[in-house]
Amino acid sequence: RRVAITAGGLMENSRVVGNRFLDGYNYLRDKYDFVGDVRGKGLMMAMEFVESKSTHKALPMYHCNAMLERIKDLGVLLGKGGLYVNCFRIQPPMCVTLDDADFTIQVMDKVFSEYKEGLIDVEAFNPNPAK
Repeated sequence: RRVAITAGGLMENSRVVGNRFLDGYNYLRDKYDFVGDVRGKGLMMAMEFVESKSTHKALPMYHCNAMLERIKDLGVLLGKGGLYVNCFRIQPPMCVTLDDADFTIQVMDKVFSEYKEGLIDVEAFNPNPAK
C-alpha cells in the first residue's frame, strides 16, 4: 500500500500542497486578530480562533459555526474541533491540488473579512440568544 502512495506521488503532493495551505493560513493568521494559531504538517492542519490575540480567549463556538457555515455555502467543507470547539480542522484528501488550496484560502479570506466587518449573522447560531 505504501508503494502506491509513494509511486503515485501522493506523499510528495501532500507535502507540497500542505505547505501551500499552511503558508496561506499563516497569512490569514497575520491578517486577522481573531485567528489565534495555525498548526499542522502535511495535510493535517488546524486553525484556532480567539476573541483577540492579546487575550487568547476562545472565540465562542457559535461564532465559529457561523463562519464555518458561510465557508460551506461557498463550496469548502471543513471540520471543527478543539476543547472549546473553536478550531477548524482541515484534512483534505491526498489528491488535493494547489488550485484547491488557493481556492480554500480565498474563500476563508472572504469569509473572515465578512466576519470582521459584521456581515455574518452570528446571532442566528447562538444557542442562548438574548431575549
